[in-house]
Amino acid sequence: MITGSVTSLAALWSRIPKFVLFGVAALVQIALLGVMIVDRMQVLRDGTEVTLQTRPVDPRDFLRGDYVVLGYDITQLPAGPLQNQPSGERNPLVYVKLTPNRDGVHEPISVHTAPVAVASHEVLIRGRVTYGASCGSKSDVFCEKLTINYNLESYFVPEGEGRKLEDLRNQRKLLVVAAVLPSGRAAIKRLLIDGKPVYEEPWF
Repeated sequence: MITGSVTSLAALWSRIPKFVLFGVAALVQIALLGVMIVDRMQVLRDGTEVTLQTRPVDPRDFLRGDYVVLGYDITQLPAGPLQNQPSGERNPLVYVKLTPNRDGVHEPISVHTAPVAVASHEVLIRGRVTYGASCGSKSDVFCEKLTINYNLESYFVPEGEGRKLEDLRNQRKLLVVAAVLPSGRAAIKRLLIDGKPVYEEPWF
């Protein structure tokens, strides 16, 4: 019975013209791309702006093309109370509470495994631990220090502009303004060089 059904489906599939199959596949890819674009626009439109200090990234990767690799002061953080607590998985999600300093740059307050309440001036940004979630005898607890990826670690730029921005990044003259939703999801909204905005991301 099952074999007959499979055979019938295979025969039906073989009768579908290839151009129809290619067309369906293309439409699916376009639809997925559209969903991604709309989702990013929502983050940029509705997210709370936070300003993040970039930091030098070493070594330089010559194979990555026309985009800048970004590291932040909030990339590597002490685990705090999370140290030696169960991590649950190899690369768990965490939520970092941020607050602006007197210069308007957001700095970390604490790291959590679940969303927590924030004050009016605070923001909760979500990231994934890439290093520091596998310590202890069972290798399933948080280490003393965490390396966190926020999906803000690369930014495409016009051809030939990457090296200049990387030099500014390494001199700590490059700031990133990110939009952060209440869920903690974030996206890069603009770059700042000496306080002046460049490469503003459209959201409409």
